[in-house]
Amino acid sequence: MRAFFLTDHDTPARLSDVAIPEPAEGEIRLRIAACGLNFADLLMQKGTYQDTPALPFVLGMEVSGIVDATAPDVKGFAPGDRVAVFGGQGGLADYGCFSAARAVKLPDTMGWTDAAGFQIAYGTSHLALDHRARLQPGETLLVLGAAGGVGLTAVEIGKLIGARVVACARGADKLEAAKKAGADHLIDAESGDIRAEMKALGGADVVYDPVGGDQFTAAFRSCNPEGRLLSIGFASGDVPQIKANHLMVKNLSVMGLYWGGYLAFRPDVLTGSLAQLMAWHGEGRLKPHISHVLPLERAAEGMELLRSRKSTGKVVITVADL
Repeated sequence: MRAFFLTDHDTPARLSDVAIPEPAEGEIRLRIAACGLNFADLLMQKGTYQDTPALPFVLGMEVSGIVDATAPDVKGFAPGDRVAVFGGQGGLADYGCFSAARAVKLPDTMGWTDAAGFQIAYGTSHLALDHRARLQPGETLLVLGAAGGVGLTAVEIGKLIGARVVACARGADKLEAAKKAGADHLIDAESGDIRAEMKALGGADVVYDPVGGDQFTAAFRSCNPEGRLLSIGFASGDVPQIKANHLMVKNLSVMGLYWGGYLAFRPDVLTGSLAQLMAWHGEGRLKPHISHVLPLERAAEGMELLRSRKSTGKVVITVADL
């Protein structure tokens, strides 16, 4: 089968011909239809992601497809089931074996491309805003990186919760994508003054930050008393340093969110969140934004779209027309 294989962290991944895997205990094998790309895939290629697998491995964290085979001990799944899986690796291939505990059956209303790019982006934003920050209707939410894979979902979910959403992104095209997702106010990260513009809007109650760096600092300084800052990632490459005395003065809270981590210590929180998100999608209340859909042969091009920040929303790789 074809697989986008990484053999070392100094050589780019490439499409290779490898053997079709057999499901181990507790696993299902998928005929993969599509795979969503994530910023973490770029970090894995460099070996800097917190959950980078041991080399060699197949890139691709989240997939959709049809169950092709199951291990004898697996219950609840059968060949022919349509599912999505957050596997953490192995998605950019014709077939993949994944833990059945990480698989969710798809509603008939959800297509392959939406399903492949749904779990991490929407799951991250929902857990961050609802479970961690306890965002309330009427509060002001500032979303940094608002046109990215997780940023757009934070805009959507913030509006569903009932917040006033301020979207910060680079350039008119990305701001337009955030506006279409429901943003009430827009800040251009290239030319705007985040702190000044947020102060003019009354300050931020919750900040959603997948960027880090100078944008985090500006957002931090624009927070209202008892503001909550969500640290989602560091796309800028700059991990901000926080002065604890500044937290104290305004009674601020800074909290991290690693969506995949909930699989280890609170899987019920994650599965409950996904159930809510699937229901919202079925009701037409969530509309995933996928800017690029590319075939497996162009997976490297898809990675470059993320690296160069030329995409909005998700980039999805199609593997098979199932």
